[in-house]
Amino acid sequence: MLLAWSRFTSHLYVRIWLAVVATVAVLIFLVGASWKITREPPQLPIREVLVHNTAGEVIGTAQTRADRKLGDGLEFDVTTKDGQTLNLLLPRPKMPTPNPWSRPPFGFTGILVMVGLAVALGAYPIIRRLTLRLEALQSGVERWGAGDLSARVNTDGHDEVAFLAKRFNHAAERIETLMNSHKALLANASHELRSPLARIRMSLELMGADAASPQRIEIARSINELDQLIDEILMASRLDARQSDAEPFEALDLTGLAAEECARTNAELSAELNTGLGIDATGHSLTVQGSPRLLRRLIRNLLENARRYSTGDISLELSQVRTASYPMAVIKVHDRGPGVPPAQRERIFEPFYRLPGASEREGGVGLGLALVKSIAQRHGGSVRCEARPGGGASFVVELPTATRT
Repeated sequence: MLLAWSRFTSHLYVRIWLAVVATVAVLIFLVGASWKITREPPQLPIREVLVHNTAGEVIGTAQTRADRKLGDGLEFDVTTKDGQTLNLLLPRPKMPTPNPWSRPPFGFTGILVMVGLAVALGAYPIIRRLTLRLEALQSGVERWGAGDLSARVNTDGHDEVAFLAKRFNHAAERIETLMNSHKALLANASHELRSPLARIRMSLELMGADAASPQRIEIARSINELDQLIDEILMASRLDARQSDAEPFEALDLTGLAAEECARTNAELSAELNTGLGIDATGHSLTVQGSPRLLRRLIRNLLENARRYSTGDISLELSQVRTASYPMAVIKVHDRGPGVPPAQRERIFEPFYRLPGASEREGGVGLGLALVKSIAQRHGGSVRCEARPGGGASFVVELPTATRT
């Protein structure tokens, strides 16, 4: 109950409306209390009666009784000149019985209550309309902040909220244009770098120098690293620009793909396949839906990253799990390297981010794991880094399989 109330009052329009209602309630209480405290019993006026005889002479006088109460008739005790005492009673005229709620203090309090209810009911739609626009602005900003640079918000109106929405749309449009220009420039520049790189490689071959000389080996290694960097930048640009969506997904044997890449990097492969999970796994084959080129790059980057930092053997493990929605194929790459600190296990998947001290190590530019994350997300999956028992790191990729339930 408390949790539901907390969620209800967390909305801005509820807080504003409750503030208005509370203000009106306090005002009603203070005015009513002040009226009741300052109210004094009414002082009834003193009335005097004169009694005349037939000749017009005054034969007696009297005043109203002091103990008369509000609502009583007029009563006089007249003493005539000859000593007689007369009791005169003038009853009040009969009036329709009034509604008790219309008499004080109910009438005054009733008016205050009606005013309070009118303010509360009238303030709610006004406040709600204002906060609905703020919630729409909040939703648009959250979508834009989550990476949807095309998100825009409604700009209807002429108040501060509309002005803020227009400024946000203008800023979002400029940033989207700058980001698209940046992505296009990066992709085009990376593509154009391939031509001079190919000429450098050809010139190196035509130099006729000793292929085993340290200078030529170092130049060839630098060319290969530059070629790999350009290839990764191109793929990252295409993934970011959604150009890879044009690649058709097909049913592919993930086990065979993993075996080829393990043989390339001299890594150990193990597969624990269970056909009882409802996954398309027959014998030693695990089938998933995806792009062969992208998934090959995902596995290759994980294995090369493990080989780069591992001081021992590396291994790749294939398995399956069933989630609440559908079965998942799991790829785990284990190494015996220094491991990844817990505070860095999310950041290592950012483009060009490298662990402190890794810049002096051989190879790696900080794009491999970023590509792994982009490819996994493109296939509806995820990737994470875990500590490996006994030392090292384990990279776990979960991908939806061909069969979903």
